[in-house]
Amino acid sequence: MSGTKVSAAAFSDTKPHYEILNGLRGVAALMVILYHIFEGFATSPIDQRFNHGYLAVDFFFVLSGFVIGYAYDDRWSTGLKTKDFFKRRLIRLHPMIVLGIVFGVITFIIQGSKQWDGTPVSLSMVLLAMLLSLFLIPAAPGSGIEVRGNGEMFPLNGPVWTLFFEYIGNILYALFIRRLSTKALTVLVVLAGAGLASFAVFNFSGYGHLGVGWSMTDYNLHGGFLRLLFSFSIGLLMSRNFKPIHIRGAFWICGLIIVALLSVPYIGDGSAPWKNGLYDAVCTIIVFPVLVYLGASGKVTDKSTSKFCKFLGDISYPLYVVHYPFMYLFYAWLWSNSLTFSQTWYVALALFFGNILLAYLSLKLYDEPVRKYLTKRFLLKKK
Repeated sequence: MSGTKVSAAAFSDTKPHYEILNGLRGVAALMVILYHIFEGFATSPIDQRFNHGYLAVDFFFVLSGFVIGYAYDDRWSTGLKTKDFFKRRLIRLHPMIVLGIVFGVITFIIQGSKQWDGTPVSLSMVLLAMLLSLFLIPAAPGSGIEVRGNGEMFPLNGPVWTLFFEYIGNILYALFIRRLSTKALTVLVVLAGAGLASFAVFNFSGYGHLGVGWSMTDYNLHGGFLRLLFSFSIGLLMSRNFKPIHIRGAFWICGLIIVALLSVPYIGDGSAPWKNGLYDAVCTIIVFPVLVYLGASGKVTDKSTSKFCKFLGDISYPLYVVHYPFMYLFYAWLWSNSLTFSQTWYVALALFFGNILLAYLSLKLYDEPVRKYLTKRFLLKKK
């Protein structure tokens, strides 16, 4: 902190929260869990059930841009410093990243500290991979720290790649994007949208989908950056121009649409991948921004829906961060025994609800207390 003293109120979250958007984030997080569960029974992206769960990431990025713009855009003119913005974002995001990586180490050791092909990995290499992951330093494909051997940037907890890009988005916002005029931001959104649509339709992923960004191989980094740049920027643009419209039942309408969109099977049989790419582009570029707009416009009018939205919003981030290490164990069990869904549905069900419970416990016993301590320690000063 600088020599200027800052009161606790200056950094408190005084603005009202968008209850429906919190709830929709939770709905999308639950769909990610289902997507990853059924990933264990797929032979390729084409026959994956709950096929489009990977698009939840794009929805999260739109939501992130909108909420950050709403929460911070007017604070820069009232004294918010860049370093304090970064402190706030680190406190909000990083404690759960640490816990997720720790779970990743534990489950990797339980699994036998082996790559997918059975190659043993030394404990020292696992610990090095953990150290680098804690600082969000990605693993290069084929390197020693890429301990699972399947190309993941963060092999101890694969979905952490989205937090890597989220941090990039926060850095770009604080240093550059927030300074853009609305017209310049609109140009950025249009250009990024054109790039993202081209990436999807012209099949740069190789499978006709936007499920990229998790690796440093091929066009993954390019695709991941396009996903972030468009979705985050359009969310920020909407927050600048937001004028709510009247809509009843926004949470239930938008929530059901999210479930439907992320459950749709692969479009086509793979012979014309542009079809599925077009679906992904339409969802990301058109539908998700509309859903965020509608969710921000709606109001919760009954206590039960309000409590449900709050619960979903509260667990959404912990759920996303902690679930995948246990998916690795699930996959290893399935594949080593050649098991089908009909043989293991009860385990899949337990995994689904077990991760929800784990996320809630992680939130209450770890994340909230740690964030409270860090906020008092690094953000708040007595006058």
